[in-house]
Amino acid sequence: MSILTLQSRAMTQELSAEQIQQVLQGISVPPQPQIMVDLQMEQFLPNPDLKTIAKLISQDPGLSGALLKIVNSPYFGLSNRIASIQQAVNLLGCNSVINLINAQSIKGELTDEAIVTLNRFWDTAQDVAMTCLTLAKRIGYKSPDEAYTLGLFHNCGIPLMVKRFPNYMTVLEEAYYNASHERRVVDTENRLLNTNHAVVGYFTAKSWNLPLHLCEAIANHHNALSLFEDDTGRDAPLKTLMAILKMAEHICSTYRVLGNQESDHEWESIQTLVLEYVGLSEYDFENLRESIRELGPG
Repeated sequence: MSILTLQSRAMTQELSAEQIQQVLQGISVPPQPQIMVDLQMEQFLPNPDLKTIAKLISQDPGLSGALLKIVNSPYFGLSNRIASIQQAVNLLGCNSVINLINAQSIKGELTDEAIVTLNRFWDTAQDVAMTCLTLAKRIGYKSPDEAYTLGLFHNCGIPLMVKRFPNYMTVLEEAYYNASHERRVVDTENRLLNTNHAVVGYFTAKSWNLPLHLCEAIANHHNALSLFEDDTGRDAPLKTLMAILKMAEHICSTYRVLGNQESDHEWESIQTLVLEYVGLSEYDFENLRESIRELGPG
């Protein structure tokens, strides 16, 4: 079935609030309060602009995840799962997207403390997503939208870990501090909490019906060292996505914002392998990093 057929079907058969609630049962990542306010204001305009709505949604992992979950659900019967947020908005149509926003807005208010904690997550998600998109274009990756989606969702397990474990951000800081050749970020989480944000993120992404290779990338985003040490030629698409993500995380100083660290211990352990894989010298990468930082987020 073509995209045009699906677009016309979406426009003639928009989903009700009840259908959306039904699809959204299960795992949910809370949306960013300010994005919700901006979306509510947009939807109350006489002619809400779908492009503006799509841009706002694409900045938020929780809303984007809910959107892709609906579009990739049996209601639409797509033959291939999609990862593009703009495409998902076009398929759903204005009324269904507004129903989705309203469904997410009644998920329950966050406490002030939770908002402060999750601001660290929301800020990095948006910055890393935009940097992934830029890097993907610079190195000629065939699906920049996918790189953006991975950047947005790679840490989607973090809000769920915060909900489950009150001391989670302290554990995450320790995990970043301990990261090295011998110890992955997730090893510290496994030892202290018996689970980790990459595993939780994988199941969240699966519940959102994301394409399977993106789910795998989320599951493995702290396994970069073993992935790049394997030079058998397997997992080439996964490695390219992972290289883009790890470069983006370093450029956006995730180690500082989420990990509260002065040095990027994880990047130090994988830098040579990652840059070699994408064919960049350290000098090339430094130039790339500076040019992306000058662009700024968004």
